Amino acid sequence: RSGNRGKCAQGCRLPYSLLENTMCIDKGYLLSPRDLCSLECLPALLATNVDSLKIEGRMKSPEYVATVTSIYRKQIDKILNGEEYSIDEQDKHNLLQVFNRGGFSAGHLLSAPNHDLIYKEKPNHMGIFLGQVTHYSSSKGHITLHVQDALSIGDTITFEKEPTKYTVSEIMKNGNNVDIVKINDKIEIGRMKGNISVGDKIYKLSSKALTDKAIQSFSTENKKTPLSAVLDVHLDEPIQLRVFDDRGIEFTLTSKEVPDVAVRLPITKERLKKQLCKTTNTPFYFKNIKIHLEDHLYIPHISAINELRRLALEQYANVICQQYRRELPTLNEAPCASVEKPTSLPHPQIAVLLNILHKNFDYQALQNIDKLYIPLAYFEDEQYTAILQTLTQKYKTYLYLPTILKDNYKNVFKNRIAYCLDKYSIQGFVISHLGYLELLKEYKINYEFIGNYTLNVFNTHTAAALDVPTITISPELNHKEICSLASSTQKATEFIVYGNLPLMTMQYCLLGTANKCYPQCSQKCKKDTVYYLKDRMNFKFRIIPDPIQTVTTIYNSKITSIPSSDLIVDYLRIDILDEPIEEINHIIDTVIHGNRLEGQSYTNGNLYRNI
Repeated sequence: RSGNRGKCAQGCRLPYSLLENTMCIDKGYLLSPRDLCSLECLPALLATNVDSLKIEGRMKSPEYVATVTSIYRKQIDKILNGEEYSIDEQDKHNLLQVFNRGGFSAGHLLSAPNHDLIYKEKPNHMGIFLGQVTHYSSSKGHITLHVQDALSIGDTITFEKEPTKYTVSEIMKNGNNVDIVKINDKIEIGRMKGNISVGDKIYKLSSKALTDKAIQSFSTENKKTPLSAVLDVHLDEPIQLRVFDDRGIEFTLTSKEVPDVAVRLPITKERLKKQLCKTTNTPFYFKNIKIHLEDHLYIPHISAINELRRLALEQYANVICQQYRRELPTLNEAPCASVEKPTSLPHPQIAVLLNILHKNFDYQALQNIDKLYIPLAYFEDEQYTAILQTLTQKYKTYLYLPTILKDNYKNVFKNRIAYCLDKYSIQGFVISHLGYLELLKEYKINYEFIGNYTLNVFNTHTAAALDVPTITISPELNHKEICSLASSTQKATEFIVYGNLPLMTMQYCLLGTANKCYPQCSQKCKKDTVYYLKDRMNFKFRIIPDPIQTVTTIYNSKITSIPSSDLIVDYLRIDILDEPIEEINHIIDTVIHGNRLEGQSYTNGNLYRNI
């Protein structure tokens, strides 16, 4: 499922084994990050003049959202008010209590290598450590412990070997039933049954007091926008309502209702005001209401006042929303321009990406390649100089640029680009993110820029907006969408028809367990070794570490291989990992003839799926 389309399958929360060739060197939830907590970094973040701080709450409870937002709101206000910044330890405790995966991490916000980015022991809510079982009576269902955190009736707990969540309904201290206990109290908890043993760790998953406080905060909060109104009710004239606020927004609505002379009970100002104040289910209220009412009048249909109020609040909401409405920019290219393209490619152009260069391969034996892509990293290693000279002299070669480019690498990157262009015959660049368009703008006149699939080109609007002559269509599209996009854009198009496609590119090294290189690292990434992640279904996913930027790419366990005979694209791209030369030539020949490779190792990807 596509994370780009809001359908992440949560693969990072699953268990894996890390294999060095065939030997397991690590296991657990190796891709599961701890939750980010940026309280320590808040002053520095606000100093960047950032406009908005996002709180991630996907699939979280309202209580979680209320707790986290209230704590961050308090801390942000401290900074904005010029107060001395300090973090309340109770706030940190509450954040951990409401949700944490093995504690918190600063993510990538700090300059030091982060060895706490991943928590491999457990992928879900850890809770707060409560203590260890010192005695357990299975017949009575009583456990004894010294509590390391406050505990009360209604809290929920769990045990390290027991997935069940228990609601605490009985607490005993010194033989007496109590509702709440403090840290270091020796207590018994009753009505506990399951896989429980002496020495087991106990965790408090939720605090009833904290949950109740959160619910109270959003169940009673009722912030409304104040408005003022003037209501005119005169004999034989349509009723008018003027609404305005302190910001200068003002408008008048006129009803079809016309007051008449009252025979018995005339309408009163109090009644009219009561009708106007019925704004309970709206985000507005009238703080000031002035009523101009002639004596002895009768309104045949009092619902006319309700209708005026409803229309007035609706119009005010529309005026406010219109102030923040943004118009989409006009594209230079019509999104559905009619372009004459062949219905089939009798002589398709072949682009080949060599993700890995093998020193013992005879690359001169490769055949029928129109464009060759080589990762920039190989141009930084002198061991590959002879191979690169051979490849760049024989084939039309492009520098395949990394998906992630860190700031501290930019100067080295630009120098390396200049060196490559001077030493080798290079035709252009495969652009993997938008930043390269600005970073390499000086080369746009003399070198070809190819937009990589990582730019996620999945419609004509994206294609038109990208300032590159060639686009690689997103592999997430199906056959109909690929052909529709390729036939309706004036850009040259490319599509990946073969290869282990990358599933994830992350700024973290599974081998060194950090997000940055550090002196004590064993540097397994520089060994001539093949690494895999093996999942619970025994599928193996090839991983390739980037020792220059501490970036890891994880490739699909299955090879995408799709028929290309009816794909209306200009270039058919083939991504190679470890395939030998003879097999690469066979793959190229298969693609040229419009066919696919068959077998359990291959998949059609999204070609015939609706995402």
